[in-house]
Amino acid sequence: MPRAKANGMEIEYDTFGSPGHPALLLVMGLGAQMTTWRPEFCTALAEQGFFVVRFDNRDSGLSTGLDGHGVPDIGAVLRGDTSGVPYRLADMAQDAADLLGALDIPAAHVVGASMGGMIAQQLVIDHPERVLSLCSIMSTTGDRSVGRASERARAVMPGPDAASLDRDGVIAAGVRRAAVIGSPGYPVAEDALRERVTAALDRAHRPDGYTRQYAAILASPDRTAGLRSVTVPTLVVHGEDDGLVDRSGGEATAAAVPGGELLLFPGMGHDLPEALWPSIITAVARNASRAG
Repeated sequence: MPRAKANGMEIEYDTFGSPGHPALLLVMGLGAQMTTWRPEFCTALAEQGFFVVRFDNRDSGLSTGLDGHGVPDIGAVLRGDTSGVPYRLADMAQDAADLLGALDIPAAHVVGASMGGMIAQQLVIDHPERVLSLCSIMSTTGDRSVGRASERARAVMPGPDAASLDRDGVIAAGVRRAAVIGSPGYPVAEDALRERVTAALDRAHRPDGYTRQYAAILASPDRTAGLRSVTVPTLVVHGEDDGLVDRSGGEATAAAVPGGELLLFPGMGHDLPEALWPSIITAVARNASRAG
């Protein structure tokens, strides 16, 4: 896959569809690689008439890592000491903006999932000229009172010992996490989960990068006020059964954006069930069409 220089980073990216079509940028979430946007999903979007771009965020996948900055003390960050946090979501949004520039794309429809939704929100706030339409999926505004994870979901997220796990331990933890935060109405067989987790591990394993990304989320400000200035068509997609980012995060996002549309799916958790792809893709295309 190709790479592009963006904001001082080397960003690994991939594309689907014709470069002559309107661009659609996919932004993935915390610790996740661009391959989490599965090729079949990307192809289906391209068939709607988009030039689809997916990429690895900094500190994930095959893009530049910032291991020289060490691992932030999450406890200290939670207590308000952000001095050890090397970057913020705004820096990651700048990465996305500069990637578009490197690809000679003046502006794109932007779709972000989870932390990717936060980055997409920050992108349209900081660089409105780069965003034609916005779709924020299973994400939240940065207001700490909404979008909170359940105790069960928090219990399976990577902790300080994640970097010490051996291969079998990483796979087992990933499968368990996917099962817990996934969609109760659309369960995935354990064998399929193991195959996906193993493929991701074989491509890249960046536990320290995960911690730095998490610290970036915690150290970034609430976006609610900024979202009130958004003028592009905005769609918010959320699962009614999301245990990692409660549906209140999606509701708050849609409420903050003037004219924001909220699309809730019963049985959907913190993933993108294949059975819902047609509905989500149709909604994304419809939202993009409102941009003219």
